[in-house]
Amino acid sequence: MKNAISLSALCCALATSAFAQDKTLTISVYSFAQDEYKEILYDPFEEICDCTLVVETGNSVERMAKIEANASNPVIDMAVIASQDALELARKDLLAQLDVSKLANLSKLYSAAQDPIGDNFAVGYTFYASSIVYRSDLIKVNSWADLLDEKLAGNVALPNITGTQGPLTLMMLDKAAGNDGSDLTGVISEVGKHADDIVTFYSRSSELTQLMNQEEVIAAPVGRFAWSAFKDSPLPFAWAEPAEGQAGGMNVMVMTKGNGYEDLAYQFMDYWLSTEVQTKVAEALVDSPANAEVVVSDEIADNLTYGADLINSLNLLSPAEIIDNREAWVEQWNTEVIQ
Repeated sequence: MKNAISLSALCCALATSAFAQDKTLTISVYSFAQDEYKEILYDPFEEICDCTLVVETGNSVERMAKIEANASNPVIDMAVIASQDALELARKDLLAQLDVSKLANLSKLYSAAQDPIGDNFAVGYTFYASSIVYRSDLIKVNSWADLLDEKLAGNVALPNITGTQGPLTLMMLDKAAGNDGSDLTGVISEVGKHADDIVTFYSRSSELTQLMNQEEVIAAPVGRFAWSAFKDSPLPFAWAEPAEGQAGGMNVMVMTKGNGYEDLAYQFMDYWLSTEVQTKVAEALVDSPANAEVVVSDEIADNLTYGADLINSLNLLSPAEIIDNREAWVEQWNTEVIQ
């Protein structure tokens, strides 16, 4: 009888363990602001769903490689990545086509975020503007073309083409030259002619922050998400509003194909897109909201990519344009710029 009771207890324990596993969602996210996300998003969601979130972080290349390597048996259920990276995964048949009827908050998003890569393979959750940060006591920046002007030679940093900001900067330099910003081959050659005048082609915004605070660089393109590091500096930095406008980008949510946890993933995605969560994330200065219902103070808005007027004015480079041309752009860049 004792053995029967022990066997019964073991079976119950195994059943409970299996149930717990069924209530576990593995997500892959950017590594920044994880303490804030835990407080604002992860912990409240776990309480609501009576489930466990397993959070994996890393750079985009590592996280995309993991999704691809485990395509037949996904170990990541849901991820947040750049829109062009999402399109690359979708083209490799690694993403689930979203049933948007399960996202009650979808209609609250700005239209550009509702189906950013087509065929409902992703949904946008944050926008970011890109412009030029400069030393307002030394210069005035009125155009993206100023970055290559001889008056700033030896004082400018540009983003590497392999980073998110690289293609956006090239698009805006091309627009400043009177073109439409879609064919970057000409502007890459132009940057190559000025390569010796560029202090560095940076890969991380933290690298740029250090160079500008050390007064080695006085002007450079950067994403709005990094603006607070400059705004809080004792040096007088300003955010440019160039004649050609600001560039912009979007990060999106995706779900891996055949992961088996779709219902929980939909619940989590929809919670993240809610007005409540998007407002709290914005107020913490973590991410700019894609939810158009979010309202924040002017002080907070000044640190974000916020509001319909700004978001609708952003110059967005098509994810397909980036994916279709990235290899050729990098090859030309390595030949003509990084010599």
